[in-house]
Amino acid sequence: MIKIRKEHIRYGKKKIKVLYEQEYGESISTWKIYRIIRERNLYYHPVKNELLRKRRKLAEKKKRITELQKKAIKDLLFQMDTKVIWCNPEKRYIFTAIERDTKIAFARMYKNNSSYCARDFLLRLYFLLDGNIQYLHSDNGSEFAKYFDQACAELQIPHYFSQVPTPKDHAEIERFNRTLEEEFLQIGHYIDDPEIFNPLLTEWLIEYNFKRPHESLKYQTPFDFFF
Repeated sequence: MIKIRKEHIRYGKKKIKVLYEQEYGESISTWKIYRIIRERNLYYHPVKNELLRKRRKLAEKKKRITELQKKAIKDLLFQMDTKVIWCNPEKRYIFTAIERDTKIAFARMYKNNSSYCARDFLLRLYFLLDGNIQYLHSDNGSEFAKYFDQACAELQIPHYFSQVPTPKDHAEIERFNRTLEEEFLQIGHYIDDPEIFNPLLTEWLIEYNFKRPHESLKYQTPFDFFF
């Protein structure tokens, strides 16, 4: 009955009764239908339903990473994420990126996680790699929309999204975030001022990319493996 009501949110209980009995071959009272509608709050909410419609329409446009996984690609694919740092009473956001196979990584702190900041992060990554980015993969966060997607279009970089919720779709960036936490933040390098923090983070990224042996790369550094 709930399924029928959600599919036909403007139908009254008598119409739902007819559809229910046709589909399931058993009778149901209009009183029971009314009680379920009331208990589950299955009423028509114009604003709520319009937001839901927009979300569904947006989701239909997104290219999912599963589409790309079906292709045998050899080009660079960067996974991106946002790591939230709580520093009472404010928050800081560290945007992170890692290449799926070479493990080349980049990160930078911002005071908010707007799509404008995500765009800035992408442009910096693009500059550092001399434009050598073929694909981008992120979760469905709002920071990876609007200005970020505009930048992807300008740079002609296809942007793919994870399934919801499927952490294994972006396992490499989750692992990098953990390494960032354990090998940098937890050993006393956190400062809530981005102007001070980002130069320290850059020094650590140089070590990570050029000096740190990676077990997954047979103990090579990311740039040794890449070149």
